[in-house]
Amino acid sequence: MISIVEGTLVERRPTHVIVSCGGVGYDIAIPLSTFDKLPPEGESCRVLTRLIVREDAHLLFGFATDEERRIFDLLLSVSRVGPKLALAVLSGMSIAEVRRAIGTEDTGMLASVPGVGKRTAERICVELKDKIGGGAAEFGAISGAPAGDGVVNEAVAALVVLGYSRNEAQDAVARAVRHAPDVHSTEELIRGALGARQR
Repeated sequence: MISIVEGTLVERRPTHVIVSCGGVGYDIAIPLSTFDKLPPEGESCRVLTRLIVREDAHLLFGFATDEERRIFDLLLSVSRVGPKLALAVLSGMSIAEVRRAIGTEDTGMLASVPGVGKRTAERICVELKDKIGGGAAEFGAISGAPAGDGVVNEAVAALVVLGYSRNEAQDAVARAVRHAPDVHSTEELIRGALGARQR
């Protein structure tokens, strides 16, 4: 079992990273909750991981915190929820939002994540409510410079991976930028775009 990968961050994208460790490059799928916590490319980094072995592949998933990995594991324990859908939940919602949605059985909030339908949201709430609890505090308010082209492009690319068409992704990101022009974080911009599409 590979539980931690520590080395040089060779490539950093909203949906995956490549970490070079001992001459081996590990391609690790990540959620957006992890993306903005990573250092710039070329710097050393430490990623908590979960290895999932299938008949046709060994898949490595990475997280910045123990809590992200724990919630990923809990989501995988829900019937019919696989790694891709678990990452989508962690990409579409903050850890606090996931905990609150499950703790209060807010299936609408969970169903707003692309790929999570009403029935899946209900299963997540029913199967995890007693395990995950709710009411985690929100992360701090966003501040800083307006989103740049790099952040916007990363946000659009991530939404396409989450199931949006490129035009839908571009429109949602543009609305999010208009709604919150000071946002400079890719993760927060994508969350704003997901919310903008629901409005």
